[in-house]
Amino acid sequence: MPILASLRCVNLFSSFPSKPPPKDATTSPPSTSPPIPIPRYTPPKPKFNPKTAPPNPKKPQTNPNPALKLPHRQTHYYKRVKPGVVSSDGDRAVLVGESGVSYHLPGAPFEFQYSYSEIPQAKPVAIREPAFLPFAPPTMPRPWTGKQPLKKSKKKIPLFDSFDPPPPGKKGVKYVEMPGPYPFGKYPKEAHSREEILGEPLKKWEISMLVKPMLSDNRQVNLGRDGLTHNMLDLVHTHWKRRRVCKVKCKGVPTIDMDNVCRRLEEKTGGKIIHRVGGVVYIFRGRNYNYRTRPQYPLMLWKPAAPVYPKLIQEAPEGLTKDEADDLRKKGKSLLPICKLAKNGVYTNLVKDVKNAFEGSSLAKIDCKGLHASDYKKLGAKLKELVPCVLLSFDDEQILMWRGKNWKSMYPEGPAIPQNFDTAGGLDGSDNCKSNPETVRSSPKMMSLWKRAIESNKALLLDEINLGPDDLLKKVEEFENISQATEHSYPALVLSSEDGASSSTTEYEESENYSDGDIYPEDDIDDGDDDEYYDSDTLVPIGSLPVDQIAERLRRK
Repeated sequence: MPILASLRCVNLFSSFPSKPPPKDATTSPPSTSPPIPIPRYTPPKPKFNPKTAPPNPKKPQTNPNPALKLPHRQTHYYKRVKPGVVSSDGDRAVLVGESGVSYHLPGAPFEFQYSYSEIPQAKPVAIREPAFLPFAPPTMPRPWTGKQPLKKSKKKIPLFDSFDPPPPGKKGVKYVEMPGPYPFGKYPKEAHSREEILGEPLKKWEISMLVKPMLSDNRQVNLGRDGLTHNMLDLVHTHWKRRRVCKVKCKGVPTIDMDNVCRRLEEKTGGKIIHRVGGVVYIFRGRNYNYRTRPQYPLMLWKPAAPVYPKLIQEAPEGLTKDEADDLRKKGKSLLPICKLAKNGVYTNLVKDVKNAFEGSSLAKIDCKGLHASDYKKLGAKLKELVPCVLLSFDDEQILMWRGKNWKSMYPEGPAIPQNFDTAGGLDGSDNCKSNPETVRSSPKMMSLWKRAIESNKALLLDEINLGPDDLLKKVEEFENISQATEHSYPALVLSSEDGASSSTTEYEESENYSDGDIYPEDDIDDGDDDEYYDSDTLVPIGSLPVDQIAERLRRK
């Protein structure tokens, strides 16, 4: 402030001038830049058309991989095929036959397929992709799209030998079951054929010992809609590496024919099915199985496309005209389904249910709501072969079937029961019996049971039909006394001379004509090792009572 006070003629509070100063024409106004810079886009390039564009001399022409030109799943590839070799590369070939598409490799024990159990009986009409082998090199028709192969380990890892497993307490080693079981005094031996690997048949207690720990174990092989696939064979051997028994759980379409699944499992794996409950199967590897000498198959790197088969539903099925088939389809719309199938269920009783439904109606319908379209179509194809029947439609996710003109009942009509039934000679005049609406008919099995009951005095054949209540009660009381006497007695022993040197015994024929194999399965019959624990002298001889033997023992004492 002292500096400002020393200045002369300085007005500190002067106002702004009323008029702005004149502009100078020589000076240009300053240019102000916008707050956000304007983006500059490159002009769009013209679309490149390889057909019309001239070749680039700088870029060398390279032949692309022919596998990149192959059709894929999104393209509509369709090629008709005939049975025989479709394509071949030396000893490797792709075949089409009654079992569908199969692959032949040199040195293979059988022709490889994607699925061994789900094979339609109809021959394929065409293929949906070019015929190539879904296995690893030496020659692969399309580029490798998987992961990089692992580098070779520097450690020398010994091959796993089932006859020389690692000790159970070794650190870092999973549990491995010993080979066997072996009978007393026998040891493992090298085997090559299936019979040698399986060894002696398992006994009942051995089967129970092997199956019991596997019942609650979740270490299993899951078998789905594709059935027994090729890569499952190696998976089963992987389970057999540490366990004697492999558990296979089946669900879905393959369970409709479990006999076929079990047969294919035994045929392709070489094992033995020792137990089966519903859709669960237990496969025994064999007493002399060695993982080191197992059959090794190449793995499929991708799932081949299924071939084209003939249509299941026809406008005029076999034995019907188009109008008759349409009438049956209209009737089927109001028909109630015999059952409803669950997704991924077990359909072991489905064939039997359809056969029983055809006993009361010419049409049968199954509700398949919630199932995949391919699943209930596969079920229809299997029912057509197993029942057999004629497929009419798959409308509204339901399978409609007709039993056909050549249908035969499961329960054939038995011979008529005549009034003059002779227990000694059988049926009198049964051959000359004519059909009579008033005649009661029964199955042959029921007739044999009635005949057996009458011969053993467990049933009574009345000569008179029109009996009053009192007479009928009298007959029943008399028969009751006779049946009690015969039930608690034994066949009599008749002596022809006083000294009993020559005797004739009444012949005792077995009333039942069943063989031992029909009553007891082979697995339930022991080899007779336990017979020594039973005393044959304790059996009651023919013609005496148990009381007589007790008295004889007391007399000896």
